[in-house]
Amino acid sequence: MTGVATRTIACAGGMPAFVAVPDAAARTPAVIVVHERYGLVRHICDLAERFARDGFVAIAPDLYFQHPDQAALHRGDAGCDVADPDAVVALGGAIDALHAIPQADTSRLAIMGIARPARLPLVVAAARPIAAALVWYGAAQPREWAVNAKYPRALDEIIAAVDCPVLGMFGETDHLISLDDVRRPARLSGAPRTELRHPRLRRRAARLAQRHHAGALPPRPGGGRPGPISARSCKRSWAPGHDRSNRIQRYAADIAADYDFSRNVRHE
Repeated sequence: MTGVATRTIACAGGMPAFVAVPDAAARTPAVIVVHERYGLVRHICDLAERFARDGFVAIAPDLYFQHPDQAALHRGDAGCDVADPDAVVALGGAIDALHAIPQADTSRLAIMGIARPARLPLVVAAARPIAAALVWYGAAQPREWAVNAKYPRALDEIIAAVDCPVLGMFGETDHLISLDDVRRPARLSGAPRTELRHPRLRRRAARLAQRHHAGALPPRPGGGRPGPISARSCKRSWAPGHDRSNRIQRYAADIAADYDFSRNVRHE
């Protein structure tokens, strides 16, 4: 198992970030792990360390570090949001921090987003070149397609501007994201219900069997393997000769396809 060195750094604007670097002299791929709605909690740092053990330089920035009650935020008793343009600036600071790490090969940079902020890898990929966008349980609900102060650019325009491999992962028993929600951003060629297509992009959407919303990302040992799954997908997509026009849509689910997701209301 690869050894890992960890530390906390300050990015531009004073934003803290957890960094995990594999013990290797060679330059390795890099990944930004964007936290869930709870901010930068221990579990997100664990994910960064998993990536480092798989040979990635990982950085997990705290996008919500200015929230006044961090304890309530981490418990889920308080919420915090960052508008897309502000997130692009903040994640740009994380990318700059990676540039300063000798082992980080930022030409092979992936960004992973989880749940509510899962759209941010796509937002950044539409604004600047990255090597892969990893979307876990997000960028698929109807609210994501609204245009407002938080989302000033339409999601369909964002997706159309993305020119890198995209991995989308969703849970079978997720009561918040329906199969139709998943199919809409996946926009796979050959799928009649897909609304958008782009010949240069690789899209891979999957339903994880017996997983609820964020079910592969529990804050406890033994649940899910989002780091290794994402790492393997990146390495396959970056392999020489990989066909970037390839699109894959896989489902491993036993639930009824006609489940009425409109009945579900999330209280937070």
